[in-house]
Amino acid sequence: MNADERMHKNIIKMNDNKLIAEFMGKEISPKTLSKNAWIPYDISWDWLMPVINKIRSMDSTYEVEEVGKYDWDNEISHYEFDLELTYESVIKFIKEYNNEE
Repeated sequence: MNADERMHKNIIKMNDNKLIAEFMGKEISPKTLSKNAWIPYDISWDWLMPVINKIRSMDSTYEVEEVGKYDWDNEISHYEFDLELTYESVIKFIKEYNNEE
């Protein structure tokens, strides 16, 4: 992976982490972003688990067009040892949730 690809991937992760932070009710200021502050939802179960708990408390099902209907509890159980896949599932859920609001 070259430098441009790494930078692009980091920007996507930063935007996804910002999306999660906003979903969790945290305000991310431009000053925080300009300091390249990293919100570690993508690398820490300690940060990601409260998000999963919030999602579980809201609604256990969600619709993803490409793959049909999923039960959140079952999806998480498939990914319980894979942080990256769980993180991607959280991002999918939040994007779908934001589109429905």
